[in-house]
Amino acid sequence: MGITNFQLSRDSFGRLVLTAEDGEVHVGVSPVRAFPIQAPDQGISLVLGDGKEVGWIDDIAGLPLDIRELVQDELEGREFMPEILSVKDVSSFATPCTWYVQTDRGDTEFTLKGEEDIRRIGATSLLVADNHGINFLVRDMYTIDKNTRRILDRFL
Repeated sequence: MGITNFQLSRDSFGRLVLTAEDGEVHVGVSPVRAFPIQAPDQGISLVLGDGKEVGWIDDIAGLPLDIRELVQDELEGREFMPEILSVKDVSSFATPCTWYVQTDRGDTEFTLKGEEDIRRIGATSLLVADNHGINFLVRDMYTIDKNTRRILDRFL
């Protein structure tokens, strides 16, 4: 189903409702990113609660503004992956240790249980999982500040 073949709205309960080109109505759809890190705005599946795909969005930028806002609001409500902008300090270079970081959502600290909780995603990105299972994204480890790079290199 292409981006022009459906309508998207909210019902009185706040659920997303997809109306297909043929008139079929699907209540309670959820947008799910196919490539949340490498291409977050491309390849978004619209799925029902049982996982059945009922729609597909090639590129969110191609959507009409009202539908784009609905999709983005729903994605933001489902996803929580702060992006690390810099690592200010770590309590120790041995794990477990506390990391003091600046993210796109503000300053925070978290506990890194082990070096295995830092995973490479692609050539330049990293996912850092804290002791509560929250994933922090380092989008490009080669463009961050020197201090952050030095700290990351000690753990990789």
